[in-house]
Parts: sequence; structure tokens; C-alpha cells
Amino acid sequence: MKSTSEGHLAGSSTIIIERRKAGQLIPWRELVVYRDLLYFLVVRGIRARYAQSVLGIGWAVIQPLVTMIIFTVVFGRLARVSSDGLPYALFSFSGLMAWTYFSGALSDASGSLVSNANMMSKVYFPRLVLPLASLLAKLLDFVITGLVMIVLLVVFRHVPDANLVYFPLLVLLLLVTTFGPAIILAAWSVQYRDIKYAMTFLIQLLMYSAPVVYPLSSVPVDYQLLYSINPLVGVVEGFRSSLLGATPMPWMSIVVGAVVAVLILVLGLYSFNKLERTFADVA
Repeated sequence: MKSTSEGHLAGSSTIIIERRKAGQLIPWRELVVYRDLLYFLVVRGIRARYAQSVLGIGWAVIQPLVTMIIFTVVFGRLARVSSDGLPYALFSFSGLMAWTYFSGALSDASGSLVSNANMMSKVYFPRLVLPLASLLAKLLDFVITGLVMIVLLVVFRHVPDANLVYFPLLVLLLLVTTFGPAIILAAWSVQYRDIKYAMTFLIQLLMYSAPVVYPLSSVPVDYQLLYSINPLVGVVEGFRSSLLGATPMPWMSIVVGAVVAVLILVLGLYSFNKLERTFADVA
């Protein structure tokens, strides 16, 4: 593992590459030093997605909105899936807010190292910057989706309750939940290129393993604790409680999911750091 520190010799600025301290999972000093690179990659990611597209940033609105309409017709009208007494459009879109960010950021971040292989082989920088930039770039989509959610709340004349104060905490949990598996898949994608082909199947599987189209209340009470091991359960249900207020805040699912999300993040950082020294050679 490598880290970067700054020194000064004969009035000039010198960058010293040295081995990272044992047990240091996140290269905080390196991330600060390379913050301009992180900013550049975030902006590049946003421009690459929207600059040369016909609808531009409108895709961030169309994708979750069309998915909401399909879910409302199929699951809300035809399958009669419970929505905890809420209009199914609001119910599904509140879950899609979290899910759309998670799936999009996970997909982009998992291929971030392979798609930037040329840059990794030429210059040194903390490789963690690449998947981190993918996650931060996707926050723009999340903000736009949030604005659409506000419009839907106005249209349906639904006013959030006091649980709205917990929304920033849930967004932070969403970021942690996404970052852990993202860096694991990013590191493995360098070694095993077929991971990108499995991403579509994996993302579909994860969506139906989380309460995006159905509520947590549909899961038998005896199995809800086990079900909450999936960190997305607490995030999605927490979003609904915070934005719609139809059900109590699912603290049990949130706490269990947060513990699991942190453990996955620690495992991801350890795995990423262990494989980092081989990225430039294999990518």
C-alpha cells in the first residue's frame, strides 16, 4: 500500500511516496492532497453522462418516474401489493429514490478502475479516488430525484411528519451501504472481468431482496430481524417513514443494517487496500 506526504527541499515542493501505515484503511491525507483530482473526476463523470445526450439531465427524472409508473400499474393495480395505506406511486417512488442511487452508483463504481486503467498505469494517486468519484457524481441524480419527490408530495397533498429530520442520517447510511460493495466489486473487477456481466443480474436480485415494491410489513414478524441484515431494508423503509410518515421509523432495521453496512465497508476497504498494489499491473 502507498500513501503520499509532502515535503520541502531546497525551497521546492517534493512528493514522497511511502508505505501506508499498517491498519490504515482510508488514506485521509492522500484524499486531501488529491482533492482536485477527485473534483475533476466527479465533474467528468457528470459531463460524460449528460453532456452529449439528447435529454441531458432529464434522464435522471425519466428513469425513476417511468419505473414508478410501471410499478404502480403492475404491483399496485394488478398484483394489489400492499403499500401501507399510501398511494402506490408515492410508496414506490420513495423506495426508488434510494434504490436508483444505489444501483446506479454501484454499477458505475464497480467498473471505475477498469475504465481508468490507462491513468492508473501512468501516474500515482490513491486508487480509492476512482470509485469514490463515481459515488459522488451520482449524488446529482439523487438530488434531482429528490426534487421530483417533492413535486409528487405536492401533487398528492401529502405532508411529511417530524421523522423528516432523520432524512440526512438515512442519506449517510445510503452512502455507506453503497460504498462498501462498490469498492469490493471495483477491486474484483480488475482481477475478474466477467463481474461486469454479472452486474445486471446482481442488481435485479438485490432490488427484489429489498422492500422497494413491497413494504417491510409484508415480511413475517419472526423473519424481519433476519431480513434486516440487508442494509437496504433499513434505508428504503427509513426513507418511506421519513418522507411519507405512514409508518414508525424502523429503528431495528436501521441499526441492524447500519452495523452490517459498516462491516461490509471495513471488509471492502481491507480487500481494496490488499489488491491495490496489483491494479496497475493487471488492469
